Amino acid sequence: MSSNLFLTPEDARKLIHDALLGAGTSPESAEYFTEAILDTELSGLEGHGFYWLQYYCSHLLSGKVDGKVIPKIDAVSKTCFRVDALHGFAHPAIEAGFRHLIPAAREHGISVMTVYNSYNAATLGFHTGYLARAGLLAFGATNVAPVVAPPGGNIPVIGTNPISFAVPAPEGEVAFLVDQSTTEVSWTTLKRAVEQGESIPFGWALDAEGKPTNDPEQGLTGSMVPAGGVKGFNIGLLVEVLCSALTGAKLGTQQGSFIEEDGQPIDNGQFFLAIEPQMQSGGTFDETISELVASITEQDGTRLPNARRQENRQRLMREGIPIEKELFETLRAFA
Repeated sequence: MSSNLFLTPEDARKLIHDALLGAGTSPESAEYFTEAILDTELSGLEGHGFYWLQYYCSHLLSGKVDGKVIPKIDAVSKTCFRVDALHGFAHPAIEAGFRHLIPAAREHGISVMTVYNSYNAATLGFHTGYLARAGLLAFGATNVAPVVAPPGGNIPVIGTNPISFAVPAPEGEVAFLVDQSTTEVSWTTLKRAVEQGESIPFGWALDAEGKPTNDPEQGLTGSMVPAGGVKGFNIGLLVEVLCSALTGAKLGTQQGSFIEEDGQPIDNGQFFLAIEPQMQSGGTFDETISELVASITEQDGTRLPNARRQENRQRLMREGIPIEKELFETLRAFA
């Protein structure tokens, strides 16, 4: 017998929203956050939506994160904004900043936004996709606690440090979207493998001595492998600069735990850049993107980045969103 339940999108939205409110999130901070978690589940990214919601709620109860703060916006210039999340969730801070970033990019052609004293931004593609649906070419990044050692070393100094960019299409659509960690796989993938007693392929992680391992637990105590070796580490290093040095947030090595219920805030950072593409391209952007997309999709066996997530969305809207029964009861208890 299956250990999963299947929720309609509306039932899933209610479960997420009620859990956040029940654990101590203000209604104003819960709306965008709820849609982000729901979007993650509908995209088929199991282990990144419902799974992390249990930690968000327990962190509220432990005092690790404040679900009721109102983010502070500092307009550094007409096109540059700093958002102090005030040790609250990343999502309401990002949403508040976007209210300034979007009109500034539309008016001036480009705008940048940084977030500090922040929290887990979860699926970055939700945020960059939000900007792309507003007609903007979007880039986003976030730094996280260290799990990656520098090439030749064995002490982690940076995190999986995800990056994302989203390309707009006419009528509020997204032409394509890239959302990926700078490691071979996400940290959650290793953690889930430990919980399920599974091994991992060699090439995903190194043990504490810097040797390849197929034991996910040794990988979590050792180092994750950068995607593309030194090139992936370099991209992760850029993310660290953008999301820590540039934002005023903490380095990964200084951040609080993303998991422990220790009452200590994470205080990481996020970086977003938005560009008005028609202004910058002289009005040729959509035509060029259409040609670029066609050069990929016209080939047999190819797909655009994010195409699988769109397929998952259509399927799960029909079939329902799976959730483990035990996790469902945990989240319902928060609500």
